[in-house]
Parts: sequence; structure tokens; C-alpha cells
Amino acid sequence: MKLKLKKYSEQLKEWPESGYHIMAQYDEEKVIVYQSYRPEIGNFATKSQFFGGPFKYTRMTWIKPNFLWMMYRNGWATKEGQEVVLAIHLKREAFERYLSQAVYSSFQPDLYKDWEDWQHHVKNSSIRLQWDPDHNPYGGKLERRAIQIGIRNEEIIKYAKEDILEIEDISEFVREQHQFVLAKDLYKLMIPAERPYLSSSDEVNKFLKLK
Repeated sequence: MKLKLKKYSEQLKEWPESGYHIMAQYDEEKVIVYQSYRPEIGNFATKSQFFGGPFKYTRMTWIKPNFLWMMYRNGWATKEGQEVVLAIHLKREAFERYLSQAVYSSFQPDLYKDWEDWQHHVKNSSIRLQWDPDHNPYGGKLERRAIQIGIRNEEIIKYAKEDILEIEDISEFVREQHQFVLAKDLYKLMIPAERPYLSSSDEVNKFLKLK
């Protein structure tokens, strides 16, 4: 596994407690995002190193750069249809492209002229943006908000076949770490090392409410 790991207890001391933050593992080349799938899709992606086979290009797919938000969503790989957890090494330029094209999933009166203007953007965009409460390892809500990004139309084809550097199956790692959560021994819990991510564009950061 190529993810850089760090104790959850150590990262907790460094992370912002509230506000809008894209918590992620990244470097100059890539940003790690996570998805969970049923075995047929996850295994195909891992073996082929792109999304195809039973993967549907006609449906929106959601990526999450925050590991613990993904664990909340898939129940640490215990939910049906989400047993295979993928760490996707996404080109940073692609991640930036998604952020620059994103349209909020719900109407934001301070960012769009009116409801009709927002609806026009929704109709014509291939990227969705949604802020949700972040969660701790037990699934409890936090004050900090976590981002998820929806991809569809022509962008989903680029995502599936062009934007990804590598796809890792981290399901076994997830199951191992889940045991520490079940035992309520978070001091032993290891998760991907994450820090707040800012876009290279000040305009995008303002639009996303990032600081």
C-alpha cells in the first residue's frame, strides 16, 4: 500500500475543529480520493487500473478525499455494495479541474443570483459539490465540514480513463483498522495522513468557502 499513514490520535491534535476544509493526502502530483464499490466494480478497477466493466458511465459517481468521511459512509467496508474500498491516486490537475467546475448541490443565495441561475448552472455542469458534517471514527458528527464531489457526463469518462494515476484496493487495511475502532482503542488506529488542501485559485477557494 502506497498511502502514507499516521496515528489518528496524533493527527487529531493538528486538524482544524470547525469550518470548511478539504482534508486530504496530496502532493504536487496527486490527490488521494476514496470510493467504495461492490466487488465486481472494485475488483475490475483494481485489476484494470481504470473504471469499466460493470461501472456505469451514465450515473454520477462521488469521490471523497477525506478517509474518515468515507469510513462513515461505507461503515468501514461493512455496508452491502461498499465492501471494496479504493484509494484512487488522482492527478492533481484533474482534482483542480473538478473544483473549478463544481456547482453546489443545494442553492446558495450568496453565490448564485437566484434559484433560476443556480438551476442553470446545475443543468450545464458535470461536477457537483456537497459539504457534509465530517465524522469521527465512531461515526459521530463533527463541527468541521467535509467535501464530496460528484462527477458525471463527459467528465466521468475522463475520470474513469484519463485522470487516475493508480487505483489501490485498501479493503483489508480498512478491516484491520476497524478492529481498533470496535475495541475503542483509537490510540492504535492508523489512517492516511491528511492535511487541509487549498486550490491554486483564490477565486475557487472563496467559492468553496475555504480559508
